[in-house]
Amino acid sequence: MRKRLPGWLADAALILYFVFSLFPVAWMAILSLKPANQLFSTYFSFTPTLDAYRTVLGGSEGIPFVRFFGNSLVVSVGAVALSLVVGLPAAYASARWRFKGSEHLMFTLLSFRFAPELTVIIPLFVLYQKLGLFDTYTGMVWVLQLVTLPLVVWIMRSYFADLTPELEQAALLDGYSRTQAFFKVALPLVKPGIAAVSLLAFIFAWNNFVFPLILTSHEAQTVTVGALSFLGGDRPKYHLTAAAALVSVVPPLLLALTIQRYLVRGLSFGAVKS
Repeated sequence: MRKRLPGWLADAALILYFVFSLFPVAWMAILSLKPANQLFSTYFSFTPTLDAYRTVLGGSEGIPFVRFFGNSLVVSVGAVALSLVVGLPAAYASARWRFKGSEHLMFTLLSFRFAPELTVIIPLFVLYQKLGLFDTYTGMVWVLQLVTLPLVVWIMRSYFADLTPELEQAALLDGYSRTQAFFKVALPLVKPGIAAVSLLAFIFAWNNFVFPLILTSHEAQTVTVGALSFLGGDRPKYHLTAAAALVSVVPPLLLALTIQRYLVRGLSFGAVKS
């Protein structure tokens, strides 16, 4: 019993932490199921209803949340696709060719990711107004790839670095060009990594709040900003905001479940070098 006690205590602590972590999500679910007249009068004793979800998805409050949802899908998928098209060759090149200043160049690229978004939002707002990119899909895709591209390059760089160069050299000896060796040899071997980085990039693009808040007004507005529309007015509608927030979680969750097999391999890829 004494030997098992530390294990039991560790399991109990893990369960308590798990419950603590999920409590905000459970609270949001409870709020979304409450009727409007019971939002502030009760906590756990109420008559559950799906009226909040019908209101949010039906747009009866004058807020086109479904369109905001579609906007988020378009700009997030577009940003991830653009980042993969540009970032995969860049990651491969940075892993295979080293030159003086290459590490500084990569660090500069990474600095775009961890630099505060508020430091660039005012110049971007002015440029977007001048170039006609304000409140457009093109503008949102272009700015969100600033968030996702450094992530793609840095993560995929480590995947390509873990591949032995002899595989590509053998392909070159067989008559492949460098481009063919990249697409037919290197790229298929890092598919799990591409799946993992695509999911992470999609989540970062989907959850971004500052850029859609400042660089959109209505046409290209995303769910992160659109969900806050229900908090306006003389009495905030917390149940509608909770329902909108839970609906907005669905795409990243479904994507994670869909590519779960590749995601597990991708996150562990390169842990042991051959």
